[in-house]
Amino acid sequence: MMMTRRLLSAMAALAMLAGCDMIDQPSTLKPQARPAAAVSPPPPEPPERSPGSRALGTYYAAFQADLLAQGLLRTDGGGIDTPFTARELAENFEQIVFYDEYVRGGGLRGSGGAPARLRRWPGPVRIAVEFGPSVPEAIRATDGATVREYTTRLARLTGHPISLTPARPNFHVLVMGEDDRDHVVRRVRQLVPDISATSLSIFQRLPRAIHCLVVAFSQDGGAHSYARAIALVRAEHPDLVRQSCYHEEMAQGLGLANDSPRARPSIFNDDDEFALLTTHDEMLLKMLYDPRLSPGMSADEARPIVRDLARELVGGEG
Repeated sequence: MMMTRRLLSAMAALAMLAGCDMIDQPSTLKPQARPAAAVSPPPPEPPERSPGSRALGTYYAAFQADLLAQGLLRTDGGGIDTPFTARELAENFEQIVFYDEYVRGGGLRGSGGAPARLRRWPGPVRIAVEFGPSVPEAIRATDGATVREYTTRLARLTGHPISLTPARPNFHVLVMGEDDRDHVVRRVRQLVPDISATSLSIFQRLPRAIHCLVVAFSQDGGAHSYARAIALVRAEHPDLVRQSCYHEEMAQGLGLANDSPRARPSIFNDDDEFALLTTHDEMLLKMLYDPRLSPGMSADEARPIVRDLARELVGGEG
């Protein structure tokens, strides 16, 4: 979508964070009468939004309304008006997977369509959602459910172990408002202590035109194997644009790193026609995690396999 999502690959060796387990100890106490259940206090109200945050909310609401008025941000996944062939699917896959939109490690500096190699997660993807202090409870509830359902869908499509869990997460989805910017920077530093200054600056000075983004980090000794990712979604977005960000960033963070102006129906296209993952995009994910492909493959190496996969999914030769 137009300036709404960005994937940036950072070359960093990551040490996996150790988790803490709570051990149940056997009790030697005699049973006691159970006291009356305590009533949990309601969650604290978020602080009043700053003028800057309110202005962003107004801007993004107008942005969504304008696109909807043009018949864009479709949520139907494509239909009879958006046919595509196996050849087109294979070509779109190659453009989206084997070319970079941005210079690796170069922040938001465009790469000019530099060729890349296939990247994906070799191990389990453990997703966790974190909300900034300014995010209202209503958004926390609805968006938590949205990410949970979408995570299940991604796992089904890819056949890869992808789960929503607080246990040792390695794919962090940060939902933050403008007033949470300092919190974002602190959290990113905690998650990736050796993050480069260039990558950190993206979170420190996020332009208004960047609606959401994801930064993926390679694992030690595997330049084409992802080990950690951080997605950032602006809380000021209206509901549909926020949902669109989850669909795009989480799919991009799995390895669909680029856009293609020819991809249709697809969210990996700057035209904003589709807001949510389409049938075409589902096929891209299935192909990306097919065991016949592997991290580090070049476009030339993968092309015959990609064509076979596309024919299997769509049928026919062209």
